[in-house]
Amino acid sequence: MGKNIQLKVKSSFVKNIKVGYPLITEDAILNMKDVKEEGTIIELVDDNQRFLGKGYYGKQNKGRGWVLSQNQHELFDVTFFEKKLKLAIEHRTSLFNNPKTTAFRVFNGEGDGVGGCTIDFYAGYYVISWYSEGVYKFKNDIIQALTKLVDVKGLYEKKRFASQGTYMEDDDFVSGEKAPEPLLVKENDINFAVYLNDGAMVGIFLDQRDVRKTIHDSYSKGKSVLNTFSYTGAFSVAAVLGGATRTTSVDLANRSKSKTIEQFSVNGIDFEAQDIMVEDVFHYFKYAVRKQLKFDLVILDPPSFARSKKHTFSAGKDYPDLLMQAISITEKKGVIVASSNCSTFGMTKFKGFIEKAFKQTGSTYKIREEFSLPEDYKTIDEFKEGNYLKVVFIEKLT
Repeated sequence: MGKNIQLKVKSSFVKNIKVGYPLITEDAILNMKDVKEEGTIIELVDDNQRFLGKGYYGKQNKGRGWVLSQNQHELFDVTFFEKKLKLAIEHRTSLFNNPKTTAFRVFNGEGDGVGGCTIDFYAGYYVISWYSEGVYKFKNDIIQALTKLVDVKGLYEKKRFASQGTYMEDDDFVSGEKAPEPLLVKENDINFAVYLNDGAMVGIFLDQRDVRKTIHDSYSKGKSVLNTFSYTGAFSVAAVLGGATRTTSVDLANRSKSKTIEQFSVNGIDFEAQDIMVEDVFHYFKYAVRKQLKFDLVILDPPSFARSKKHTFSAGKDYPDLLMQAISITEKKGVIVASSNCSTFGMTKFKGFIEKAFKQTGSTYKIREEFSLPEDYKTIDEFKEGNYLKVVFIEKLT
């Protein structure tokens, strides 16, 4: 990777770096043009050449790299990554020892000390996600460190740094034994079918584990449930197994129907007794209002940004409107599960969206519960953006 490059931090950003803010942004650096190759080791200094931190250069969204150490003499080798991974694995001991849950996050990027890289566990198989070409330069060292610490049945990788946001690999398999298709994993004793070699997403979002458990345990029994932006229907499965009378799953993607049928089937649920619709969620809301449909539980988990033929949805701008439509088809005393994984705003602003939506509809509400990321999605206080998940259980009072 060549010699280390020294980058000068603008004075207004020095304090952040000193207290442990790990993301290196272009607007924080005076001489970013001095570094050309992703994966280059960079040393951050202030105006007086005082050392601030050491990391690597890698383009990831608005970021241009991550600080990995505040030790100027740190070497980013197998030993370094082994130490980070060992601590991360120890932090997940209870999950590794839980036979009822066999899918979870083992390493959560900057939360575990190496921004730009995550590792997930699926019933003995591991999936590493690389978020920049820069971190991918450390691939061999990270894999070597991982295989020294745990028994890796099979290893897969997801390269998430393709140009124009497209997924670039046809084959994600790296080494070991190939996983069956589907691979059945458990989450709180619920079965989920995942496909480790099927593009960027494997079939379940692991960060919603606590939310699915809460829906199953406390909000489903005897309830009618609408699951919007339903993907493979994981929330619907949790609701049915929790005693829901009927679920309706709505997603625009054609494959969502067959995937949802599969998730019901691997749990012994009669999918024909559930409604699974390939439809624009916004169209469905209008249909539900027209047909005077009401639900006891409405789940809203939209992507941060989505585009269909007639709608463009941006969470930071359009979430209040989405909530207003959900309120109109939620029964009195019903519950809306409002969720967002958009990292550009926090829980305070999200609650502001909720207040705005209810005020505009003339309805009243109370917040029953709220969630952020589960324990395996480790975050650090110095990087608030890393704790991106916001989920609020809202009871509609009137």
